[in-house]
Amino acid sequence: MPGTWLLGRAAQDAAGEGRAQTPTGERTARAVLVAVEAPGEQAGPGPSLDELERLADTDGVVVAERLVQSRAHPDPATYLGSGKVQELAEVVQRTGADLVIADDELSPGQVRNLEERTGVRVVDRTALILDIFAGHAHSSEGRTQVELAQIAYQLPRLRGRGQEMSRVGGGRVAGGAGMGVRGPGETRLESERRRLRRRAANLRKQTQQIARRRQRTRARRSRNEVPSVAITGYTNAGKSALLNRLTGSDVLVQGVLFATLDPTVRRVGDGGSTYTLTDTVGFVRNLPHQLVDAFRSTLEEVVEADLALHVVDAAAPDAMAQVTTVRGVLSEVGAAQVPELLVLNKVDVAPQEWVQALQRAYPDAVAVSAVTGQGVPELREAIASRLRDLEGRLRAGG
Repeated sequence: MPGTWLLGRAAQDAAGEGRAQTPTGERTARAVLVAVEAPGEQAGPGPSLDELERLADTDGVVVAERLVQSRAHPDPATYLGSGKVQELAEVVQRTGADLVIADDELSPGQVRNLEERTGVRVVDRTALILDIFAGHAHSSEGRTQVELAQIAYQLPRLRGRGQEMSRVGGGRVAGGAGMGVRGPGETRLESERRRLRRRAANLRKQTQQIARRRQRTRARRSRNEVPSVAITGYTNAGKSALLNRLTGSDVLVQGVLFATLDPTVRRVGDGGSTYTLTDTVGFVRNLPHQLVDAFRSTLEEVVEADLALHVVDAAAPDAMAQVTTVRGVLSEVGAAQVPELLVLNKVDVAPQEWVQALQRAYPDAVAVSAVTGQGVPELREAIASRLRDLEGRLRAGG
């Protein structure tokens, strides 16, 4: 499993050049965030760039500046228009940035051209998220799934390196031949592709074993007639804190994105109602499809659940957009039909008018604070009531 996968090089460069330090004395990379905003876009790039900055902070990168261009579509060659690319190069020079992070997924050509123009490493939103996952996956299952996602991201981008790797063999040879001759670089490129494909095949076998193991576990619970409740939601919505509050567990809780990636299952007994409660990976907008595919076995915990506890950060300005994002991903993995109980978390710090607006939009939601315990008794009863209704429908159907 790679350690510092994509962003590590920039961080190491920063350390070697004596960049800013953290309180522990470690060197930190500095980045310029860039985004393209379509003219007339209502929300604008603000919420997305705010999230990108939180992602960068989670990965130990300091944001030096933001740069936004208004245009209908990203430039196919350089993402930003030529004038804006020049401005970006000047911002990088002025701020001493080591890194440029784009808010969209970039093509290999866009990355290469931007790196040539700015003189620093360029990564996209997908690479940043994958790097965070690589650092936060601790179990063998999590590391397997993250590495598979990394390879899925890398493979199509090897083509971008191929031109440089094959230049050695690109010239003509004696007798006029040479147009189709494979140079050492191309050989290395094909060798790297084969190596990654073999590794991906092995990892897919491991994920299939993980899926079968999870299916056997779920089957045992079903035979024991223990209902399952899966906690899902946007990252940093407070899912792990709510799991701790409901079960008395001590699962890691941190105020960073993707603090926990490995699913945690706990058994709960509330007033005669017994069920399992599973904490799953959180989502963000534009979650890389490589991660959705790689974590499919984990996300199946939601697909197979009797009830999805959808936790929402009521203190987030874009809470409704986050609800839409989560429901979109759940639909993608086949969990759209799972009964949902919406939980408005962090009501102890959210403005009351925001909470009231969310309650009007989602009248069946339960407002709670996983930190103070406010609303948790009502949530316990709501879960038990939903499970009783489900049991009643099953009996009536049987």
